[in-house]
Amino acid sequence: MVIIGRISSRLGLFKIGLRWCSAAAAPHVPVMAAETIKHLKPQDGELYIDMTFGAGGHTREILKVAPNAKIVALDRDPVAHEMAVSLAEKYPNQIYPILGRFSELPQKLKELDSHQRSIDGIIFDFGCSSMQFDEGERGFAISKDGPLDMRMDKDRDPDALTAAEILAKIDEADLARILKVYGEEKYAKKIARSIIEARFSMTRLATTKQLAELVKASVGGDTFRLDKLQRPSHPATKTFQALRIFVNNELNEINYGMVLSQLYLKIGGRMIAITFHSLEDTIVKRHLMGNVLDGVVNELPLKYSSHTISHGRDVMEAVMTSDWRQLTKQVVVPSFDEVEENPRSRSAKLRAAIRVR
Repeated sequence: MVIIGRISSRLGLFKIGLRWCSAAAAPHVPVMAAETIKHLKPQDGELYIDMTFGAGGHTREILKVAPNAKIVALDRDPVAHEMAVSLAEKYPNQIYPILGRFSELPQKLKELDSHQRSIDGIIFDFGCSSMQFDEGERGFAISKDGPLDMRMDKDRDPDALTAAEILAKIDEADLARILKVYGEEKYAKKIARSIIEARFSMTRLATTKQLAELVKASVGGDTFRLDKLQRPSHPATKTFQALRIFVNNELNEINYGMVLSQLYLKIGGRMIAITFHSLEDTIVKRHLMGNVLDGVVNELPLKYSSHTISHGRDVMEAVMTSDWRQLTKQVVVPSFDEVEENPRSRSAKLRAAIRVR
């Protein structure tokens, strides 16, 4: 089955999750903009890649400091790409809009005649955007009833399955695994069973409201959860998280993006990564610390590796040696004032590094 194959490929590399963006968050506000510019140190004439353009907040911050910088504006979302195109009209020969995922970037850069080791700085702002949650028809938000879609690429990829199509075909064990791994949902098996049983009582789970109500009923309507600001959270939040990350293959794309940053940055080039979930941050941290081999993140810390396994010196040097020098001793988090003004930033973590090897 096609879906099972996708589950294996998407769950095989990482056992990690993603952030959940609140629909009530302040729209289109770049997270930790000041900290990003501080560590990126943009200069006129240099070339940067905004790997997650969104509404262009970080790109605009770069242009404030370095008005003659050149920026490749990448985003997989056609709506965000339209914004990048619009901004490019205001900055001719400076902004280069690209529609695509991280894994599509190498071919796109060839078309721009950009090569490896040619980029001065790269910015990542991982996860979903407020814009995607503001549009009910995109199917991301629990609070807005709409089609159960969740595709960041919208209709750009005709082969991409919607969340509704996945729920209509997937088997119970695979669904429970997705909810457990990507959503860290402790009621994963119970929710999966309810979704499968619903196939016999309704035509199809087709809307966000239907899924949210089904999950709430399956775990008990009185289930009480709090978000990271200690506010009441809907019981279906983690289910929506898990489905969204699976639909968009986000964590493998993050890993690919980190590999590309190593390939395309110059020696001395700077990389800024903003994550919103501890397991997103794990991918970034493992790359920066050199706990990666052949582009694949080592799932376990080295101290937990089996003592029965023996590696050669070349393999161990590759794993233990990082191509990065981190610019901060500890992860950077937003200030209290920023969290107050923009609740979306509440779980953000920023890591900054220079490519040194």
